[in-house]
Amino acid sequence: MNKKNILSLTTPSFLVNLDALENNIKKYQNLAIENSVELFPMLKTHKSSEITKMQIDAGAKGVLVGTIDEAEAVVQKSGVTKVMLAYPVIGDSNLDRIIALNEKCELFVAFDNEIPAKALSEKLTNSTINYQIIINSGLNRFGVSPENSVTLFNSLNKYPNLIFKGISTHTGQVYGFSKNEVKEITQKEIDVMTLAKNLLTKNGASVEFVATGTTPTFENAIKSSEITISRPGNYVFFDAIQVALGAAKENDCALTVLATVVSHPSEDLFILDCGSKCLGLDQGAHGNSLTKGFGIIKNHPELTIISLSEEVAKVKVDENTTLKIGDKIEIIPNHSCSAANMTNYLIGHRFGNIERIIEVDIRGNSRKIFID
Repeated sequence: MNKKNILSLTTPSFLVNLDALENNIKKYQNLAIENSVELFPMLKTHKSSEITKMQIDAGAKGVLVGTIDEAEAVVQKSGVTKVMLAYPVIGDSNLDRIIALNEKCELFVAFDNEIPAKALSEKLTNSTINYQIIINSGLNRFGVSPENSVTLFNSLNKYPNLIFKGISTHTGQVYGFSKNEVKEITQKEIDVMTLAKNLLTKNGASVEFVATGTTPTFENAIKSSEITISRPGNYVFFDAIQVALGAAKENDCALTVLATVVSHPSEDLFILDCGSKCLGLDQGAHGNSLTKGFGIIKNHPELTIISLSEEVAKVKVDENTTLKIGDKIEIIPNHSCSAANMTNYLIGHRFGNIERIIEVDIRGNSRKIFID
């Protein structure tokens, strides 16, 4: 039976180059192993139980999740045994779900203040739960300073059912800088976490792990003997922002959006049948624009996506082009995490030949809620 080619698909369609995906997973896992670092991939990039299984089979020790929905789904569908929460959780219903999940896997909750810790401790009866302290390494979102981590540890230490395991951080501010500044930000990530670990250890804490993780800082951060867990997410797909930061080349980008040229209203303008509901509106993150336009059109450097409506894109012609109405093109999104969250499935292919469907099946808001 002949396999269908991606050019036979209706558009827009979300594609995954399986060779690139597999190579990315293998590369990062091998780098982690070579540097004696455990890999806990962030699942918000792909939200797929199948891709999670690929990462675990390659050697990942656990996963990092952004939502309780992701945590519940990945434990149920992928058989993951170790799950880290990236952010603090509070609220009776959320804490009840956390406690139930803690009975099904080795869970690590995250705190940067005492209030959610106290609330969780009061709900725990005959069990304990592991936790990590979030350290602020420059993003200024979640986390405490290394100096204040000792104060927080001391305040949480009075809850015997909360078991301190380690510290974590996300150096997301790297996305607001140029590729020439990545090494400097990575060094700050290492220095801040080393200081926090040393201060906590000096004050009687047993720091079992030091976890960091962004895709751009990954390769240099894991070379530090102080980093024991890395938690990158975007590396499975990469995207135009990662290309701009020097973390990937275009050929490494596994996720693309297939679109068709549907109009040519003027000599220097084309219209595509995909818009912000496929590509998202990211042009950078955390305060800076790193990219040109709203994605990279593969094999067409003469074209720039200059604006997006919800369902269509305007493409400016910068130089001579052979593009015409009816042509199908692949677009590397600026931010693959946002793009992948726009669909229920990805179409896996090799050399353009369709091989299988990958479900995006651990997205948020997947639970049915019944209200009396």
